Amino acid sequence: MTLEATLRGIVGSPYVMRGGNLPAYEIDWRKRYRGQARVVVRPASTAETAAVVRACAEAGAPIVVQGGNTGLVGGSVPDGSGRQVLLHLGRLNRVRSIDAANLTMTVEAGCLLQAVQEAAAAKDLLFPLSLAAEGSCTIGGNLATNAGGTQVLRYGNARELCLGLEVVTSTGEVWDGLAGLRKDNTGYDLRDLFIGSEGTLGIITAATLRLYPQPTTVTTALASVEWLDSAVDFLGLAQARLGAGLTGFEVMNRFSLDLVRQHFPQLQQPLPGSPWTVLLEQSASDDAEQAAQRFEDLLALAFERGLVSDAAVAASIEQSRNMWHLRESIPLAQSLEGLNIKHDISVPISRIPAFVRNTDELLERAVPGVRLVDFGHLGDGNLHYNVQAPVDMPADRFLAERESEVNRIVYDAVMAHGGSISAEHGIGALKREELAQRKSPVALGMMRAIKQALDPQGLLNPGRLL
Repeated sequence: MTLEATLRGIVGSPYVMRGGNLPAYEIDWRKRYRGQARVVVRPASTAETAAVVRACAEAGAPIVVQGGNTGLVGGSVPDGSGRQVLLHLGRLNRVRSIDAANLTMTVEAGCLLQAVQEAAAAKDLLFPLSLAAEGSCTIGGNLATNAGGTQVLRYGNARELCLGLEVVTSTGEVWDGLAGLRKDNTGYDLRDLFIGSEGTLGIITAATLRLYPQPTTVTTALASVEWLDSAVDFLGLAQARLGAGLTGFEVMNRFSLDLVRQHFPQLQQPLPGSPWTVLLEQSASDDAEQAAQRFEDLLALAFERGLVSDAAVAASIEQSRNMWHLRESIPLAQSLEGLNIKHDISVPISRIPAFVRNTDELLERAVPGVRLVDFGHLGDGNLHYNVQAPVDMPADRFLAERESEVNRIVYDAVMAHGGSISAEHGIGALKREELAQRKSPVALGMMRAIKQALDPQGLLNPGRLL
């Protein structure tokens, strides 16, 4: 019996697809990677997933796992060999349980992030992971890449929001580690091995997630800032004045919002253009008037100290959503402007202004007229430092001729400032060679030893990360 026939017997013929046009599975979100799957398989349960993996292991067929296919580093589409089985987990989409007393929920890997948020909200609880792609990305992919998003400042990355996992191993066994415990000191933390491993060590099929009470009041504002150093000082002031109530602190340079204005003119921008714009948010559970007063006092002090030159405070939930919509529309505006060179980097917050000044200068010297789309999560040191072609240079030519040079300049600067070449998007295929050059040999050796121990046949997401 062929592998394809075996897979049809496991999941049913309608959920095994071969040949034809499968762009939703074989082309990545950025349209930079295009592959060819041997077959696309869509199991509906953990048991079916385990059986699929056992069949592939017996046949020696490599497996690429996919959720919402919203990744940005080419980690969830097959290569061009036609040998890789694409395992799509979209049918594993049940919310298994919500334990309000324990502040946890257990969901399957194919649940959309937005569906997880809504299920928690229906119980008047909060699952705080929030991304621009939350309507299409899945919780399994969020955990496999240790996604960050806009509220890391208060709640942490996906890793901090996960208390347990269910994982199918490379041999098709199932590890049930879903207990929603805050304390379990019984040896190695297996959960943390799989979170952020990008599907190279095992296949996450379900997770127990950490929930929080819903805040009673949320206050959002945009603020104009002349210098990035002032934005860092403003962040420190906000942390001191708002404490744990500060749940978001984003920064956007002028050009990033100019792109939004150009491509989405219907989106209202309440402030005139400035070199930098800060989007900050406070979430509180005390009296609304007290929370509003704290926020007002913070802005007044920021004006007094010359950190902020203008500000707009949302007067409604709709205005707050519109402010976030501006921030979340930057990647879409970039895409409409043309292919660009993306960098998802992290740098110690105190060194971000120097990093941006120095790297801007180096890039402008190397590529006169280059346009820099600089925005991201200043509150946790994560910048999306993206490089758009000069106006008079076609984007495809810019990537073909300049991508290697631009990456070298940016990543050299990141390392010189004590940073990381990947903050929340992962390594995938895009940054694999950079990781090999820039990661400590000792760290790489330990990572390869773990990969060999958990996936000795090398069948799980080969060619990614390592």
